[in-house]
Amino acid sequence: MARHVVILGGGTGGTLTANRLRRRFPEDELRISVVDEDDVHVYQPGLLFVPFGLADPEHIVRPRGRQLHRGVEFHRSGVERVDVAGRQVVLEDGTRLDHDVLVVATGAALLPEETEGLLGPQWGRSVHTFYTLEGARALHESLASFEGGRLVVNVVDLPIKCPVAPLEFCFLADWYLRERGIRDDVELTYVTPLDGAFTKPVAAATLGGMLDDKGVRLVTEFNTGEVREGALVSWDERDVPFDLAVVVPLHGGQAYVGRSEGLGDELGFVPTDPATLQSTVAPEIFAIGDATTLPASKAGSVTHFEGDVLVENVGRFLAGEELDASYDGHANCFIETGFGKAMLIDFNYDQEPVPGHYPARMGLPLLKESRLNHLGKLMFQWFYWHSLLPGRDVPGIGSDMPTAGKRAG
Repeated sequence: MARHVVILGGGTGGTLTANRLRRRFPEDELRISVVDEDDVHVYQPGLLFVPFGLADPEHIVRPRGRQLHRGVEFHRSGVERVDVAGRQVVLEDGTRLDHDVLVVATGAALLPEETEGLLGPQWGRSVHTFYTLEGARALHESLASFEGGRLVVNVVDLPIKCPVAPLEFCFLADWYLRERGIRDDVELTYVTPLDGAFTKPVAAATLGGMLDDKGVRLVTEFNTGEVREGALVSWDERDVPFDLAVVVPLHGGQAYVGRSEGLGDELGFVPTDPATLQSTVAPEIFAIGDATTLPASKAGSVTHFEGDVLVENVGRFLAGEELDASYDGHANCFIETGFGKAMLIDFNYDQEPVPGHYPARMGLPLLKESRLNHLGKLMFQWFYWHSLLPGRDVPGIGSDMPTAGKRAG
C-alpha cells in the first residue's frame, strides 16, 4: 500500500515539494496530496512591480492545480486543524487526511489587524500595502494620482516575507517619481524597526548609502504601535507624518496553526530544525519556506534551496534512514534599484552578503548595481513557472551557498 504525504499549502514550497516527490517516487509507492484554500497561485515577487505599472496583475497569477504534476492530488479547502498526535489533518470541508509524512508549507499570513488603526478609514485610500494582489492594485491607483507630499514606506515588525522588498519599493518609487517629474515635490521616507537599512551589516551599509544617495530619509528603531490620521506613531510616541503610507504589516503563521495543539510557536510558525527541515514537533512533520522558524529570510530563493534537502529527507525518513543535515541557510535576492538596474546578494546562516560574483567567478555581480542583475530578476519569473515550481534541477546551482567568486572580508 502506498504511503501518504500530505502537503499543506499550494504556494512555492508546497508546489515544488509535491512535484519533486512525484518525480522521485512512483504513484504505487507514494500518494501525494496538496491542500490549499484557493486555486490562485500568485508570483509574489511580481507584486512589487504592480504599483508602478511595471507588471500586469493578470500575468503574475495562475491556477494552483495546474502547477502540480499529474498524479498529485489537489484538495481545495481551508485547514481546520492538525491533530499532531493522531497524524491527521482535519479540513474545513470535513475531510480528514491521515498521513505518514506531513509537510507544512502554508507560508506566513499578513496580520494588519494587529496594528491599531491600520485597517481604519485610511486603509485602501492613503494607507496601502503591496504585499497582496488587491493591495498592489489599489496602490497603483493612488500612486498614479499622487502629486506630491510625504510618502512613507514602513515595516511594522519582523519577520516579513522578502525583507528587501520594502527597500526595493523605495528605490522604484524614487525612479517612478523622477520619471513623472515630481520627485522634488515628494519627501520619501523609509521607516524600519531595525537599527539600519537591512539585517546584515555589509549589505545594510551599502543599501543605507543608496537610500542616502537617492534622497530617501531613513528612520530606524521605529516600532509602529498605531496608525493615526496622517501619521505613524511608535510605541515610544514618536511620530512620522504622511500623505501616502505604504505599510508592510506584521506577519504571523496561519490561523489553523494556533488551533493545532503543539504544532506552532506563539507567532504561529512551526519550530523546525535549521539543517534538516524536520520539525521539532514530531518526526513525521517537516516544514518549508515562510511557515518555519528558521533564522533565514522568508523568500522564494530560500524555499527553493530548502526544497532540495527537504525532499531528500522525506525519502530518508520513509526509508528509516538518517536525515541529511546539510541545509546551510542559503539565500539570494535580487534587489531592484531603479533605472533598469538591480543588485544581487547571496548569503547563508554564517556568511553575510559580500562582494564578488554568483554562482562563480564569471557569474552575476554581487552587491553591485548592474543592468545584468535587473535582467536576471525579470528572467526569474520564467524560471519560477517553468523550472522552480516543476521541481527541475538547475545545473551548477545547488542548495549549498557557493564560495567561489566571493570576496569574503
